[in-house]
Parts: sequence; structure tokens; C-alpha cells
Amino acid sequence: MISVDGVSVEFNGAALFSNVTFNINENDRIALMGKNGAGKSTLLKVIAGVNKPTRGKISAPKDAVIAYLPQHLLTEDNCSVFEEASKAFAKILGMKTQMEALNRELETRTDYESEAYYKIIEQVTELSEKYYSIEEPNFDAEVEKTLLGLGFLRSDFGRPTKEFSGGWRMRIELAKILLQKPDLILLDEPTNHMDIESIQWLEDFLVNNAKAVIVISHDKTFVDNITNRTIEVTMGRIYDYKVNYSHYLQLRRERREQQQKQYDDQQKQIAEITEFIERFKGTYSKTLQVQSRVKMLEKMEIVEVDEVDTSHLNLKFPPAPRSGTYPVIVEELSKSYGDHVVFKGASLTIERGEKVAFVGKNGEGKSTLVKAIMGEIDYQGKLQLGHNCMIGYFAQNQASLMDEDLTVFQTIDNIAVGEMRTRIKDLLGAFMFGGDTIEKKVKVLSGGEKTRLAMIKLLLQPVNLLILDEPTNHLDIKTKDILKEALRAFDGTLILVSHDRDFLDGLATKVFEFGNKRIKEHFEDIGGFLRNKKLENLREIERTVAK
Repeated sequence: MISVDGVSVEFNGAALFSNVTFNINENDRIALMGKNGAGKSTLLKVIAGVNKPTRGKISAPKDAVIAYLPQHLLTEDNCSVFEEASKAFAKILGMKTQMEALNRELETRTDYESEAYYKIIEQVTELSEKYYSIEEPNFDAEVEKTLLGLGFLRSDFGRPTKEFSGGWRMRIELAKILLQKPDLILLDEPTNHMDIESIQWLEDFLVNNAKAVIVISHDKTFVDNITNRTIEVTMGRIYDYKVNYSHYLQLRRERREQQQKQYDDQQKQIAEITEFIERFKGTYSKTLQVQSRVKMLEKMEIVEVDEVDTSHLNLKFPPAPRSGTYPVIVEELSKSYGDHVVFKGASLTIERGEKVAFVGKNGEGKSTLVKAIMGEIDYQGKLQLGHNCMIGYFAQNQASLMDEDLTVFQTIDNIAVGEMRTRIKDLLGAFMFGGDTIEKKVKVLSGGEKTRLAMIKLLLQPVNLLILDEPTNHLDIKTKDILKEALRAFDGTLILVSHDRDFLDGLATKVFEFGNKRIKEHFEDIGGFLRNKKLENLREIERTVAK
């Protein structure tokens, strides 16, 4: 058992949270929830030992392993993917090397009765007990299985880590964490940059193999599938619910309703007492009663109603100008990079007003097809855009393409035209950039703020074909829901590249699956696609077994 005991964190004298206390038991799978800025990531860092609390302590058994995956990190660049993942076993292999060195020293020493000799024997004994208590796995097989589960190909194993994007480096670090079989796994937004299949693999691993987990995530489906407990950080304290995320939302709503009723009743009582004091404070015969009521007010513990995140994104896409009947027609399209074939002979048609999802493992061609539609790359075959097709494009790395030295206001002012120039502050306010935040430089914005700022650009001119490549990375659950509703109401054509099942559910009505160098059309929503795909995978496993 690991315990968080009376932990407080303060910045510049102001408390982020105070006297937080809870225990983490084996098989706990905890979702750490709360509005942005409540202190979730800070609390995770304190438990991981990365940050020190202002007061309080984290207690854990002596040999407990706590593994932490932050939102942003870089793996080393001087080794291959397989070598980097194998570092998970460095401690175990180090114990073996140390034992062998100590045994060699015992063989060469002759001071058998000395204190130093006995000390070495004690060290060897202690190391041996630890080492042989560990079920020694086939290290290479474990590394291979984990890397494949996280979406790597065998051909990736020997490639240098520096060839991979930040999202893939995150998976290498995640592989190292999972291979350590820690007592507690701490994950801060682990599903950003992961495709649907890898997320499902991670869910299965955490549910069936992990001992204890604490996760911060904006992916509702992921959180619901893996957690059995929810801890909410709000107004400097925590509420601990022994339920998953969806059930927690219901209980939180009931708690706040109850708090509001208690608050209203108390305010009514305070008003009545105050009125009595004001009315009779100069009346001699009522002096004792007045004093009694004054003391009652002084001792009264004021009921607080937990804050609700009242920041509200106001998002509505302009009406879409009418396009041709078929905004995108693809016939026998192929794309290769050298010897590497991304897809071959792909054909698809997207009708006006359709909302479609591009899904599949990373590297199978989703973003490549988008780039072909945008005219950013060459290809073999035919790709035709419909009459009057006006594209609004949100790239996966859209946020990083902005000038980091500009302020929020300057970023939009530089591209706004016509009457929109007089309404920039209103537009920024609708995207939760109010007050002094419009003067913040892009470089200091959070991932979610950068994504919101990049999204504003899509609203500055009418479009009838929206192409969004992973738009929900870094967006919190509330903002994602608002974006989803705005896209539902959008009357143009929509292409969504996303790994977020909950976001796609009820939004995309058709799925294009990318894999095995081809693009397969599914005339169903994401729920139907996933159910059928699972059956396909089971049949494939059965066919494999039959051989």
C-alpha cells in the first residue's frame, strides 16, 4: 500500500491544494479528475517523487516501484528502439552484474575472518535473495511483445529513436514502464498520439496486468474502461469516489446539488440571525439573545459549494457555401516513399454533407491521404476535388506551426480581414481567451490553448470541406464535447482523422479503415466498426490456431 499523507503544495504563498490524504491499494485503477489548473499533474509529480510537497509525505514500502509517464518527454537519441525499451531491465541486469563482481572478489580475497569479507558475503546474500525472488523473464520476448502491442513493427526495432516523432517516443517510454511491472503506474495523458488499436491494447494491459494505476486523461472511454475509482481535485481539496468516471459524474452532480441546498439553507439562516441582531442590538432586554446570536455567527462553519468550471467555449462554424455533389473522388490512388508502399490502388468517394472518419494504426496512410487531398504531396492515380470545394484544414501539428513569439491577439490580427478585424476580442473571448490572456505569447500557452487558438483560424473564412487531423489532442473533455456539437451542426462535408472513439461516436457516419496498404470502406458508425473489427480479429486468431 502507498499512502499520500497530509500533502500540501503552495506556489508563491498560495495553496494549490492542502492536506490531501488517501491510500493507493493494489488493483486500484484511479482516474484523477478536475478542471484545468486544479493541480492534477502537480499531485501526480509529487506521488512520483519528481516534485516535493510543501508539507506532508508520500509513504511506500522499501522496494516499491513507482513508474511515471509525464505528458512531455524525450528519450535518448543514442540507441535503437529495442535497446531503449530494454533499459526497463537495467536494474535487474545491474543486480546480476554486481553479484558476479562480488563473487569474483570473494574468490580472490584471503582475509576470510575480516569484517570487510563478511560485509561482502552479506551484500551477496541480500542481492541473491532479491534477484532470485524475481521471476526472470525472457527479456527479449517481453520487449518484443510490448513494443508490438504499442504499435511498433519488427522493422522498427533496430531504428534509432531519433527517427521517431514525440508521440512514438512516448510509446517507447511507456513500453519501459510496462516492462518494469511496477507497483504503481502514473500516467499523464497517455493516449495522446496513440491510435485506437494501441489504446485498446493499453486498456487490456492495465486492466489485466497492472497492479495499481493513477491516470489523468481527457479520453472518457479510456478512463471508463480502465478505472474503478475516481479522485476529484477541486478548490484545494479532494473527493474520493469508489466508482468509475461516468458514475462519478452522477455522484458529483448529486453532491453539488446537496451542497447548494445546504448553502441556501445556511444563507437563509444567516440572514434571519443578522436581521435579529440588527433589529435588537440596542434593546437592553434582548442583549443576551443578541450576544448569543453574534457568537453563533462567529462559530458557524460556512458551507462552500464546489466550483463549477464556468469557462465556456462558444463555437459555431459559419454556414458552408454549396459545393459539388462529390467534394472528394479518389481512383486507383497509390503513394510510396522509396521502397515503402503506404497504400496502393485506393478508391473512395465522399459525398457532400457526409461526415467520415479515417482510422487505423499510425503510419498506415491517414495523414498521407489528407496531404494528397491538400495538394501537399505527389502521388500516382487520380484525385479530384468537387466544384467550388473550399477546404478548411487543421493539421496534426497545427499548434506547432504558429509563430511562438507572437501574442494570442497578434496571431489572429495577422490573418483577420474585413469587419472581423473589429471583432477579434469577441472571437478570442468566445474561445476562452479573455482579459490579459490575449497578450500572452504563444510559447507560454498550454497544449489545449494552442489547439483552441489554431481552431480560430478555421472560423475566419467560410469553408465547405473541413479536414481535421487529430483535433482533440490536448483538449479537455468539456471543450471536446463543445467541438463535437459544433461539428455535428456543421452543414458542410467533414473528414476526421482521430483515435478518440468517444469523439467519433455519434459524429462520423462512415469509416474508412487504413491498413495493409489499402483503404477499406465501412458503411457504419465507429461503434459498429469496432464491434465488427473485434469479430474479424477473433476469426483471424481462430484461423491462425487452426493452421
